[in-house]
Amino acid sequence: MTPALVADYALQAAYLIATALFILSLKWLSAPTTARRGVLAAELGMALAIGGTLLDRHIVDYRWIAIGLVLGSLIGVPLGLVHMTAVPQRTALSHAFGALCVTLVGVAEFFLRIPTVPRFTMGALSMEVILGSLTFTGSLMAAGKLQEVLPQRPVTYKGQNIVNLSLLALAVGIAVFLVLGRGHAWLFLLMIAISLVFGVMMIVPIGGADMPTVISLLNAYAGLSAAAMGFVLNSKLLIIAGALDGSSGFILSVVMARAMNRSFTNVLFGAFGQIQPSATAAQEARPVHTATAEEAAAILAAASKVVVVPGYGMAVAQAQHRVRELFDALVKRGVDVKFGIHPVAGRMPGQMNVLLAEADIPYDGLFDLDAINPELAQTDVVLIIGANDVTNPAARSDASSPIYGMPILDVDKARTVMVIKRSLSPGFAGIGNELYYLDKTLMLFGDAKTFVSEIVKALAG
Repeated sequence: MTPALVADYALQAAYLIATALFILSLKWLSAPTTARRGVLAAELGMALAIGGTLLDRHIVDYRWIAIGLVLGSLIGVPLGLVHMTAVPQRTALSHAFGALCVTLVGVAEFFLRIPTVPRFTMGALSMEVILGSLTFTGSLMAAGKLQEVLPQRPVTYKGQNIVNLSLLALAVGIAVFLVLGRGHAWLFLLMIAISLVFGVMMIVPIGGADMPTVISLLNAYAGLSAAAMGFVLNSKLLIIAGALDGSSGFILSVVMARAMNRSFTNVLFGAFGQIQPSATAAQEARPVHTATAEEAAAILAAASKVVVVPGYGMAVAQAQHRVRELFDALVKRGVDVKFGIHPVAGRMPGQMNVLLAEADIPYDGLFDLDAINPELAQTDVVLIIGANDVTNPAARSDASSPIYGMPILDVDKARTVMVIKRSLSPGFAGIGNELYYLDKTLMLFGDAKTFVSEIVKALAG
């Protein structure tokens, strides 16, 4: 057996094992108890995929590959060391880099193959660069909004949806023209430029409340563009890995949209999150009941069952470790403490679960919307930490509310509700929360990390 044949067999074996590991990683990542195993499987699969590719006998010069590996490591390591609260924007940047890679490969393949590009290959190339380009700029915009260097509220203007859809239609039209063999290289570059602009325009009208869905949707686009690249490069591994990424991202987007009782079209074109100033002013003028940390500690200590509802305010304040201290203090007193987590709490799917896991809060104490809601009517105290729209009773009762019909945590059914929040300002939906004005609700105004620390100290004293 020749060395070249051995290398080919080794390459195919590495790809086969990597494919199996990618599939298993998705399965294991679906449960907290096996998530760590899923991450390790995905890492090993990617290492095998990269290592196997380096064995490809068609590689004639490793210098540029070595430069790419070094540069990628220099960028990737700092990105991996970001604080847990920055994971959503870091994820968006990962999508952007992956999509840029796909787009650049597509451009290189096009210019290597012209003027005779088969129709099927041209169709795959067009899909690759359109999805890659719009995902690149769209992910950069999403990262900017999540990092708050760009406006988080929707930016809209008259006829915006018509402009956006026209841009997309023009890019697709050029792709069809190219597939029919009637275009030139400048049209291919124009198609990419239009897709880059569309990616920006697609995210501009989307508010922070929709970022969990948008992040998962961009993940799906990135995966589908990689799958298209697999067809261009005749790489079965890329096709499978991209399809897994794309389909899982799409399924997650469906879950997120259902959690908000909204459609994809409403997410992408609804400009959800416009503040209503007059309504907000009227809400803030109404009286609320407040409490100090000592009073909150006394109420929690007297309770037999407590449900903690975390939200993005907990992430911003980086209060998860103080929440763990509160959990320990209450459990030591014999209080039954559980955590109720809404699917779209935070800025990306699963962010609250990740933050609580970082603080070593037991997995068996975390409950999703459907599991915790039946227990809330028998709960003594619900402690809400920085969650807003996902606890707003208007979703059930006010047909004129922008969040009407969205499944929420039924916290208003508990005997006592305590809310840690900096102010009465509205959430991403741009509306006030009627929960704050109920007789059973106590507002605990302040920074979440500081306030929870004060409650823990009061419990210890």
